[in-house]
Amino acid sequence: MSARILITGGAGFIGTHLAKYLVDSGYTVCLVDSFLRGVRDRDLEILLSKQQATFNTIDLLNREAVLSLGSDFDVIFHLAAIVGVAHVTERPYETLVDNVKMMDNVIELAKKQTKFSRLFFASSSEVYAGTLKYFQLPLPTPESTGLAITPLEESRTSYMLSKIVGEVMCQQAGLPFTIFRPHNVYGPRMGMVHIIPEQLRKIWEADPDTEVGVYSPDHRRSFCFIDDAVEMLKKMLETEACAGKTLNLGNESPEVTIRKVVQTCIDITGKKLTIKALSPTPGSPERRAPDMKQFQKILNYQPKVSLTEGISKTWAWYREHIFEGSGPTAR
Repeated sequence: MSARILITGGAGFIGTHLAKYLVDSGYTVCLVDSFLRGVRDRDLEILLSKQQATFNTIDLLNREAVLSLGSDFDVIFHLAAIVGVAHVTERPYETLVDNVKMMDNVIELAKKQTKFSRLFFASSSEVYAGTLKYFQLPLPTPESTGLAITPLEESRTSYMLSKIVGEVMCQQAGLPFTIFRPHNVYGPRMGMVHIIPEQLRKIWEADPDTEVGVYSPDHRRSFCFIDDAVEMLKKMLETEACAGKTLNLGNESPEVTIRKVVQTCIDITGKKLTIKALSPTPGSPERRAPDMKQFQKILNYQPKVSLTEGISKTWAWYREHIFEGSGPTAR
């Protein structure tokens, strides 16, 4: 492939996996990151040892630094953002302002490219949160669902708004674009502030024949393993019919309870533990699943990795690199 691709948030979870997949497919990839959350670990170093992968450490809030990246990119994947419930609730104002500033800087960079074909923007399933709170949200949820805003005083609203504003900016910037809304993508190297690695850590640290506390045990989600997610993104990249579209990214089924997810984690680790049901997490929706009909109509791709297989691969990576290896992990 001759296309040159820029990935912001390149040291992050999806960014590094996507870059590896694209490099292995013949693309030339430039990753940028400030290491606010991402880490320079063995996986990233292996990727950067390949001739087709380069890296720039820059702050995406610095417009001059962003514009200095050059004008010869065909495609930009904008994945960088302040994300994660803990980070958002600690810094709601910065979440909104900084995410919008980064989006603006990336759009200005895209406008300076000489042979630009598309901007890919990582939005979020959180954009549906207001509709879920105030109206009848269809489940699984199609991209055409009208969007409402959660209460402005809630810290999570800042993150949701930053993604909605980012989508509007894509629509109005006059650039070719594809917006994608990830739904519960998981896998190796995603940090520790997400349900599956967080529960795997609890299970790893728990003594046999004890309890593991699980918040929101009856809430339901459909999960998508990272290998499927990056293959879906590559298909979006290589399909012109995705230009100008907003697409869910994820797996429509099976939709499982958090209790089932944690029990699967326990079974895979082989520990004798029981689940202790804890209270629902404030702001967490009872159900979340993407309607993937539009995606299937355009791209005709079905995720291949089952939940059990995906958690097994995730457990093996965390056990080797984090729990036993004491390696760095994303914040």
